[in-house]
Amino acid sequence: MSTPRPMDPGPAPLDEPDAPDDYIGDRRGVPEPAPLSFHGPARVIAVANQKGGVGKTTSTINLGATLAEYGRRVLLVDFDPQGALSVGLGVQPHQLDRTIHNLLIGADAKADEVIIPTKVPGMDLLPSNIDLSAAEVQLVSEVGREQALGRAIRPVLADYDLILVDCQPSLGLLTINALACAHSVLIPLECEYFALRGVALLIDTIDKVRDRLNPDLAITGILATMYDPRTLHTREVRARLVEAFGELVFDATINRTVRFPETTVAGEPITRWAPNSAGAKAYRQLAREVIAREAAAR
Repeated sequence: MSTPRPMDPGPAPLDEPDAPDDYIGDRRGVPEPAPLSFHGPARVIAVANQKGGVGKTTSTINLGATLAEYGRRVLLVDFDPQGALSVGLGVQPHQLDRTIHNLLIGADAKADEVIIPTKVPGMDLLPSNIDLSAAEVQLVSEVGREQALGRAIRPVLADYDLILVDCQPSLGLLTINALACAHSVLIPLECEYFALRGVALLIDTIDKVRDRLNPDLAITGILATMYDPRTLHTREVRARLVEAFGELVFDATINRTVRFPETTVAGEPITRWAPNSAGAKAYRQLAREVIAREAAAR
């Protein structure tokens, strides 16, 4: 098992409030989740959007951390060759001996040998690095190539309540693998007009995966990110998002804040770096909604 080497985060910040925080929070009165009497088998959630820079990795880290706060056992899967999820948790991917690439391609690797613990109790990481970029080419000629990720994580499904897969910003074979083994998809969507237009392509891909590979695949929700209540544009985009997708849109909305770049440097989720900030509050609200929706789906 490879040992993560946390980056030096420097001094922790003062927990001062963020700029304007008027996202729609807990409109439906989602209660605090009840503690679990037993754990597993895991529900797998693919965090996906083919557009880059919409907050997939940030949302995967912080949603995972808040789910763990609520007593859930969580596994984060870094499924992007850039290894941003691993870096965001204080792991330096280029120093790892084994990553998810070994599970996809190597016959001798086992998931529990590659998974590493994070600083957050109850949350583990299946890391990635640039080696994963070769997997897409290597898998092309494989039988059942779309099910490679599902086969890799199947042995540990019983160990977790939720598995979050941070997908790369494309709709290639790796993302199809994530959708093929997932129970549901969480779509982070930047509050920007062109991002709103692009979500139709992702939903079309989800429909095709549902028809051909995974008939049980559902959309657990759409998360509005990079929301700035001071601008008319982001308010209008979020309103159009709710108009188009209705109940699929989470009440929790993630505002723009300087906290998120700080947490990346610190290698910690915002719930540990700035636990009383608006961003931490928003992700706790998101976790409550996800737990409620996934419990209903079970």
